[in-house]
Amino acid sequence: MTDQRPISFARGAPSLDIVDVEGLKAAAQAAFTSDPGGLTGYGTAIGYPPLRAWIAERHGVAPEHVIVTNGSMQADAFLFDTLVDEGDTVIVELPTYDRTLLSLRGRGADVRMVELEPDGIDVAALERVLLAGARPKLAHIIPNFQNPAGYTLSRAKREALLELARAYDFVVFEDDPYVELRFSGERLPTMLSMDPERVVYASSFSKTVAPGIRVGYLVGPRPVIAQIEQLATGTYISPNMVAQGIVYQFARSGAIERSVETVKTALAQRAEALAAALTRQLPDARFVKPEGGYFMWVELPRGTDVAALFTAAAARSLQFVKGTDFVLEGHESTLRLAYAGVTVAEIEEGVARLADAYRELTATVGARG
Repeated sequence: MTDQRPISFARGAPSLDIVDVEGLKAAAQAAFTSDPGGLTGYGTAIGYPPLRAWIAERHGVAPEHVIVTNGSMQADAFLFDTLVDEGDTVIVELPTYDRTLLSLRGRGADVRMVELEPDGIDVAALERVLLAGARPKLAHIIPNFQNPAGYTLSRAKREALLELARAYDFVVFEDDPYVELRFSGERLPTMLSMDPERVVYASSFSKTVAPGIRVGYLVGPRPVIAQIEQLATGTYISPNMVAQGIVYQFARSGAIERSVETVKTALAQRAEALAAALTRQLPDARFVKPEGGYFMWVELPRGTDVAALFTAAAARSLQFVKGTDFVLEGHESTLRLAYAGVTVAEIEEGVARLADAYRELTATVGARG
């Protein structure tokens, strides 16, 4: 099996064939031609001013409510450093993005995980946590095509979550890097647009332009953004003006809309292929086909040892991420499959390898039984 070409369902990144390299070249040329001083100077902590203004206009806020950072993970870190002290309670989804868990636990936060359902966080369960006495500073929510589950928070739950935030005085951190990647269903309003004083919103151009561009941003109440500006100034003086200038030209020219359409078309085909292949080749798998984004959450029968499946898949040159990476405990029978970076043919072959590994695993367990 070791001579097989590697296939990875592990990385949440688009394949090169759906990145608009030519558009980025043109944007870079335009950026250096139109504003060489702005790109080559230190700049300011708030980010490249024209891009900041473009983002502000898209969200219907003044530029003073926006800060542009080196990727959305830097934005997340700044927000956590500003709002979360050691011992503070933070609500997160179960499962949630593994880097968020690591970041919050590294700060000594009291992380409370609340079960995720196909229509988003279980708001009733969250209310029970609050009624039991939890007083969170922050609730971290990935509302669209959640990483790792691929689920989307319904409009009704968005409204209910904001009601709880107002009643119990916590901030909703709307972490939304996949919002533009909807390929089916109806687009929902951001929680930021529903309550701009209660929500801090984050997004990124990594998923719509290219991961290597490393440009993210925060939108939120002016006092919070002002604190983060000070933190950014002390951290790096200013973020990467070259990258942000290129993103601005890419966005201003309309290339970003064309890029998003290319990516969405490919993602729709790949998600459909993955769902069909799993249904056909691994009927024990349970999943919800996403309406956008990069990820599918797969549950195998209770008692399945996904750690052993991971090893068996690796022997077949196949990679995925174990569900246990996205939780504090449990979920040993789950896994995340990322379909953004693989072709339809690779998806077919990858699922065949996964199914073969699963059959080997269940046969071994059955023999022991």
